[in-house]
Amino acid sequence: MAKNKEEKTNVMRVLDQKKIPYTAHAYEHGETAPDGVTVARSLGQEPERVFKTLVTRSASGGCYVFEVPVAATLDLKKAAKAVGEKWVEMLPAKDLLPLTGYVHGGCSPVGMKKQFPTVFHESCMEWETICVSAGKVGLQVEVAPEALAALVRAKTADVTAE
Repeated sequence: MAKNKEEKTNVMRVLDQKKIPYTAHAYEHGETAPDGVTVARSLGQEPERVFKTLVTRSASGGCYVFEVPVAATLDLKKAAKAVGEKWVEMLPAKDLLPLTGYVHGGCSPVGMKKQFPTVFHESCMEWETICVSAGKVGLQVEVAPEALAALVRAKTADVTAE
């Protein structure tokens, strides 16, 4: 068996510990993380079913995590409203690793250094399973959205641009 198949990320270890079933999916990538639609296509998944993890900072200085379909754009006004803030802005890429423990393109809502308030786009509940990053570029986990949302204590809202 190839070593890559045996590799467990922190995300997978957390899911295993909480006894949440998942399927790992690997995809090829270059030196930089591919865009989410490319990831979805390489996995043979609909882009609406593959979610990207976006980390924001708010007017009050708090951080929030948003899970949105990879082809969608986070609407910062809707996002702020969903978390009861005046505004939110995207966290600068240089701040992502120190804050979350994850790199750009490999950020997951599971297993961050600190659990931040998390909001999933409401469309996630339309699917039996969704895919999110497994915590590193080149690896995704497919998991039931209800189980994932419960694990990270997420709520759902419409947070994407029309």
